[in-house]
Amino acid sequence: MALADLSKSLQEIQLSDLTLENIGSWPMPVKAGAWVLAFAAACFLGYNQHLKDMQAELDQVRTSETELRTQFEAKAFQVANLDALRAQLKEMEEQFGALLSQLPKDTEVPGLLEDITEKGVDSGLKFSSIALQGEQTAEFYVELPIDINLTGTYHDLGAFASGVAGLPRIVTLHDFRIAPGGSSGELSMQITAKTYRYKGEE
Repeated sequence: MALADLSKSLQEIQLSDLTLENIGSWPMPVKAGAWVLAFAAACFLGYNQHLKDMQAELDQVRTSETELRTQFEAKAFQVANLDALRAQLKEMEEQFGALLSQLPKDTEVPGLLEDITEKGVDSGLKFSSIALQGEQTAEFYVELPIDINLTGTYHDLGAFASGVAGLPRIVTLHDFRIAPGGSSGELSMQITAKTYRYKGEE
C-alpha cells in the first residue's frame, strides 16, 4: 500500500514545481534522489580533478621506491663485501705492477736487444741483421717491433725461440719465415719479435 501511495505521489509531482527556490518543499523521494545524484557527481568530479592526479603521483612514487630499493640492496651488498673487494683490488694492483715490471722502458730497449742477441749466439745462430721498427700505439700500450734475420740449424732455431720466451721481459715472436740456408743443414729464418711499453709512462 505504501509503494502505491509513493508511486501516486511521484506521478502527481510536476517537474515545473521543482525549483531551487522551493527545494525545502520537495518530496522526500525527490530530495533523496537529488542527494544521490549530487554525491555521484561530486565523486566523479573529485576523482577526475584531484584523485586521478594523486593516483598517477602515487604510481610514480611506487616506481621510484622500487628503483631506490634495488639501489639500496646493491649498495648494501657492496658494503657487506667491502673488505673482500679491497683485498681483491690490492691483489689486482700487485698483479698489474708485476706485469708492468715486465714491460721495458725506453732506456731498457738496448739491453733487451743485447739479451736477444745473446740468446741467439748461445743457441749457435748467426745474425744477419737485427733492427728496431717504428712504434705502433695501441689503447694502453706501445708496441715495439724488432726485425731479426739469422741462420742456424732447426734445433738451434728452436732453442733460440725458447730462450727468448724465457726472458724476464715480455717478448712475443711473430711472422716466422724459414727457408733453406747456404750451408748444408742450415736454415735461414726471418722473424719479428715484439715487446711492449706501458703507454702511461708518456
